[in-house]
Amino acid sequence: MSVLIKPIITEKATADSELNNRYGFIVDTKANKLQIKDAVEATYGVSVEKVRTMNYGPKRSARYTKTGIQHGKTNAIKKAVIQVAEGDIIDFYNNI
Repeated sequence: MSVLIKPIITEKATADSELNNRYGFIVDTKANKLQIKDAVEATYGVSVEKVRTMNYGPKRSARYTKTGIQHGKTNAIKKAVIQVAEGDIIDFYNNI
C-alpha cells in the first residue's frame, strides 16, 4: 500500500512550506497519521514534528441530457499537512 500519492504543489502550499516548514500531500484514504509520518520520514529523510489530516468527500453533480439526468461524482481524497523540524526541507523538484 502506497501511503503517499502525490505532493500538493500550489501557490498557497509553496508559501506555507517556505514560511512555516509545512508541506502538503495527497495520501491514501485509509492511512493514519503514524503511517503518513513513517512514509514521509522514509521517503524524504526528514524528521516530522506534526501531521494534520483532512478528509474531503466526493463532489456530486447532475447533468441534464436528452436521455435523462446523468449523475456523477468525483473520488473522495485525503490531504495531509506535514510539519517538519526546523532546518529540514523537502525539495520536490530534485528529490524525486
